[in-house]
Amino acid sequence: MVKFLRENPYARMVLTALRIWIGVEWIRASLEKVGSPVWTGSQAGVGVSGFLRGAIAQSTGAHPTVEGWYADFIRDVALPHAKIFSLVVSFGELLVGVALVIGCFTTFAALMGVCMNMAYLLAGTSSTNPNMLIWEMFLLIAGYNAAYLGLDYFIIPWVRRRFRRSQNTLNDSSGHNPKLFA
Repeated sequence: MVKFLRENPYARMVLTALRIWIGVEWIRASLEKVGSPVWTGSQAGVGVSGFLRGAIAQSTGAHPTVEGWYADFIRDVALPHAKIFSLVVSFGELLVGVALVIGCFTTFAALMGVCMNMAYLLAGTSSTNPNMLIWEMFLLIAGYNAAYLGLDYFIIPWVRRRFRRSQNTLNDSSGHNPKLFA
């Protein structure tokens, strides 16, 4: 299965469609926030504060949906810095979405999508998060094959050449091979 996802040209086409769909979903979610004054405008932090307070409320009772340690994190770290979290969430969703749609640093974008989906799930929401998390895992497993039909086709070889040059420079100057990027 892993080999199929990583190497098959037919899987590449399906993964490209999946990557673009997930990217569009992230962009749609971000546009609701980026254009809202309570997320990114003069009242930034108000929108995320309501969400975070709701998560804390779900951490009590006989069957809490939010773990106590995560509620502590929200109360002690996220809520006091709600404005920063509001901006990071809003623009993070937008950046992940754009990167996935155009296929630029796809694996990293999918990983950041996984991190955001996990954070939302830990905060007690479900919505599309479980589905997106599963599909993003397919993109991570597929690696470069999910990005082949995108800007990564041009970017990744360039980055690899740059790292090889850097490694060769290190080899020449120090006399040994540190194998940083091997």
